[in-house]
Amino acid sequence: MRRLSRKKALNLVKELDAFPKVPESYVETTASGGTVSLVAFTAMALLAFFEFFVYRDTWMAYEYEVDKDFSSKLRINIDITVAMRCQFVGADVLDLAETMVASDGLQYEPVVFELTPQQRIWHRTLLLIQNRLREEHALQDILLKSLLKGAPTALPPREMEPTQSPNACRIHGHLYVNKVAGNFHITVGKAIPHPRGHAHLAALVSHETYNFSHRIDHLSFGEEISGIINPLDGTEKVCTDHNQMFQYFITIVPTKLKTYKISAETHQYSVTERERVINHAAGSHGVSGIFMKYDISSLMVTVTEQHMPLWQFLVRLCGIVGGIFSTTGMLHGLVGFCVDLVCCRFKLGVYKPKEASLLDAHNSQTPSLTETSEQ
Repeated sequence: MRRLSRKKALNLVKELDAFPKVPESYVETTASGGTVSLVAFTAMALLAFFEFFVYRDTWMAYEYEVDKDFSSKLRINIDITVAMRCQFVGADVLDLAETMVASDGLQYEPVVFELTPQQRIWHRTLLLIQNRLREEHALQDILLKSLLKGAPTALPPREMEPTQSPNACRIHGHLYVNKVAGNFHITVGKAIPHPRGHAHLAALVSHETYNFSHRIDHLSFGEEISGIINPLDGTEKVCTDHNQMFQYFITIVPTKLKTYKISAETHQYSVTERERVINHAAGSHGVSGIFMKYDISSLMVTVTEQHMPLWQFLVRLCGIVGGIFSTTGMLHGLVGFCVDLVCCRFKLGVYKPKEASLLDAHNSQTPSLTETSEQ
């Protein structure tokens, strides 16, 4: 009984076979079929090869949410060179609450404003990259994939000591400010506290020495990450007048980066700029200097590097193999059918009816001859 039940089960399984085997003696191979098979296998190999590179590639996914962190401090990273002596300029931050932020983290270094040939090449290259980033925003994703924690991209040092005396001041370092709108500015004179805000000791500086030509080597917010090129990096402005104001209006967006290399919290920003000559007689009022007015967005962007899962790669690979195999089989059968149809009409369409009639006549005459012989 057990053997019978096993045989029945085995026969049932055999009947469910969706891939019946055909003996090789019943299979006929043709040159056209071999050619189609060769083309199909080549296409499968090429598409599978390209699909593997797609599987290895990653992309950046962007998600937006409300930034709920208002208590932490915002770090401002600064590296600006101003074409004035250090004793004539001062830098500080005044936020929306009229709170003056201490600028102890900033250093004033006397330097030469003109760049060396090697530094000028680096600066031009940075400007070319900035222009490409403005035209092709997809390049930013490539930069985000290659980020590493560490010092930001900075101006290379001079090859040799300058022969001329320093004529500019490099202001670099970092500040910690409240996460509210504020104004970072560099103007004439050192900053002093004031009950209604603050003031700068500019009375002792001659207007003839005013020169706010400047170069922004680096300006970022949040954690410093090597590889990020910020919108103002490499910006260089040259004054056309002694009394000139440069304004930068910055919108800061908190950003979380989650890539396969780093995981960090930083800030991106966009900027619009304006410059004008201060002329009170013509109605253009203001204070000469460099003013960076920043505001913080209430939205946070989470940038995550994503990768195609293995199961999806295998499904796509099976689709490539099965699709090409089925499509080439159908095309081969269709082309063969059309060729057979055309050849039959062309070669046998006239002769086949006559041959068939002669064979029929011969077959009809054969029994009569035999009958006569028997008689």
